[in-house]
Amino acid sequence: MDVRRRRRTLLAGLATAALLVSGTGAAVAETSATPAPTAMAKAAPKGDGAKALCKRVPRIERRIDRVLKRLEGGAGVKGSIARLEQRVDNAKKAGHEEIATYLQDRLTFRKSLVTTLQQRQKDLAGVKTWCAAHDDGKAAS
Repeated sequence: MDVRRRRRTLLAGLATAALLVSGTGAAVAETSATPAPTAMAKAAPKGDGAKALCKRVPRIERRIDRVLKRLEGGAGVKGSIARLEQRVDNAKKAGHEEIATYLQDRLTFRKSLVTTLQQRQKDLAGVKTWCAAHDDGKAAS
């Protein structure tokens, strides 16, 4: 089995070398390295995706609500701000300054995440109102 694998690898290498040495091999190698123009250019979007967004609004709402509930939970809730604050305090009490610094940075981000998610919640309420007034975005497509 090992001999077959070596032979196959050797033959594949020789075939590649032969193609590269010949003029056509260089042309083949050159064209395969340059992607086709159609592969590079994607089609521009035809609409704003209102219909798809209107369809996803309930799931997005549930996800934002679930994350906010977790972030605002008590110290017993994994992923909550209170729990991370407790971990920062514990690290400081134990004298683990590097750990406390790392956790404090995570805590700062997590607190900023709450305001971002609350803003998204407000924006999504506007989208939900728009969708209700425009037949769930069916006319926008």
